[in-house]
Amino acid sequence: MSNTPRTPAPLTNLGGRSVLFVMAADAEYGPHLRERFVPFMTGVGPVEAAVELTAALADLQARGRLPDLVVSLGSAGSRELEQTEVYQATSVAYRDMDASPLGFEPGVTPFLDLPATLPLPLRIPGIREATLSTGADIVSGAAYDAIDADMVDMESYACLRACTRFGVPLVVLRGISDGKAELHHVDDWTEYLHVIDEKLADAVDRLGEAIGQELLTR
Repeated sequence: MSNTPRTPAPLTNLGGRSVLFVMAADAEYGPHLRERFVPFMTGVGPVEAAVELTAALADLQARGRLPDLVVSLGSAGSRELEQTEVYQATSVAYRDMDASPLGFEPGVTPFLDLPATLPLPLRIPGIREATLSTGADIVSGAAYDAIDADMVDMESYACLRACTRFGVPLVVLRGISDGKAELHHVDDWTEYLHVIDEKLADAVDRLGEAIGQELLTR
């Protein structure tokens, strides 16, 4: 085990508030976002997101530097929403959890006393809204039939649970990268990330304005 001190997650001053931007993969961090902030990269999937963000927030807490807000942003899939457009998540569910053979509702973690779908109450004016489902699988084609949400990703539920542990609010912004057609190769995911990068950057600007004008509402 290394004794090298952990480098604290990078915080951004946005609208006069301390914000931790969280992303999963470098492919989603394009030139427009690079002009605005340095993100904390968790890696892909709910396990990596939960482990890495929890460790980062614990470290910031120990330094007395917990952020005012965490923003999870990147791409998502959707069969119904407009491709390349950006949406703010109004709720998030954990599609991997299914303890129904024991009598629990699908999506409910046993003994945690939380509903299957958790709300994300903060709203940025002028950005479209959608519900979100998080899981460790890539959803494509007919697999969308089993999804009870507008869009899918692989990290946001984990980020919300980590943020809840430290009492830090979360905003989730996702650009729709795929979903209209079957996925066959990584290029099917990355094809429009450059467009999403520009639109996510605009959403970050809107977020900054909302924070500065105290318009980030519940």
